[in-house]
Amino acid sequence: MESVANVSSTASEVFVTPKLFERIVQSPHNLIAIETANPADVLAQFRLLALRTGQSVYYWQEDAGITSLRERDVRVPGSKRVTDALRYILQSMQFGVYLFTDYAEHLRAPNIGLLRQIARVRSVNGRKVVFVGEEVRFPEGLDALVERIAHVPEGQSRPRLRDGRWVT
Repeated sequence: MESVANVSSTASEVFVTPKLFERIVQSPHNLIAIETANPADVLAQFRLLALRTGQSVYYWQEDAGITSLRERDVRVPGSKRVTDALRYILQSMQFGVYLFTDYAEHLRAPNIGLLRQIARVRSVNGRKVVFVGEEVRFPEGLDALVERIAHVPEGQSRPRLRDGRWVT
């Protein structure tokens, strides 16, 4: 499993902007899926955003549990299992964006129930669970509770003038 700290990103590929982060935070959904061909790059960009802005962004890894992207050494004890991590997110009283990449094999009955509970929570200190992957799939019924965002690298989304025509 590749560590977020070892992934580099160039300024020309920046995708996770404060505007996108604000969209995630302001979303009426607590479950969000970012579909991308390069999840490691998106994680690295979230890390840069957390370091530059001081936002509370966390990443779940099976071997480490929930870890702060802003402060690498800050880990949530007892959060290595997805079920425990989701319970922590559900019970937390603090704002946070929690990223998951290797989650597909963990979408079983108890975890689906916890995700449904997280999706229904309406509070001032919004907690957002963000799934990042190439094709983010959820069991039937849970998919309707998820906001989907397609990752388009910034270099590909800007129109360019070529031979007198705008092309993307």
